[in-house]
Amino acid sequence: MEHKKELKQLYKETEIEAGIYQIKNTMNEKSFIGSTRNLKTLNGSRFMLETGGHTNKMLQEDWDHFGKNAFTFEVLEILKKKKEGYFDEKKELEKLKEKWLNELQPYGESGYNQKKNG
Repeated sequence: MEHKKELKQLYKETEIEAGIYQIKNTMNEKSFIGSTRNLKTLNGSRFMLETGGHTNKMLQEDWDHFGKNAFTFEVLEILKKKKEGYFDEKKELEKLKEKWLNELQPYGESGYNQKKNG
């Protein structure tokens, strides 16, 4: 029982990391690039897919078609936070996501992301 308390405390003390992740379909090589302010919540994305509730309908359809074993989850980059001064985590995370979207181009035949208009 003591070990469980220690693990719980360790989990609470672990720094929350924001970052960019990729969900990749190994059958058709399509990928989805996402961002989160807490990388610990990646299991939440997996849960949404498993229960049919993911917000990206194309990704959800392929998950349902190919099954969970056809997908990998990968952290692409962890957001480096400034120690001093003002730091807009949300804005910096958006910039980081844009960088990865530009690099990987997960659109159309290559992915599940939608290009922004403008």
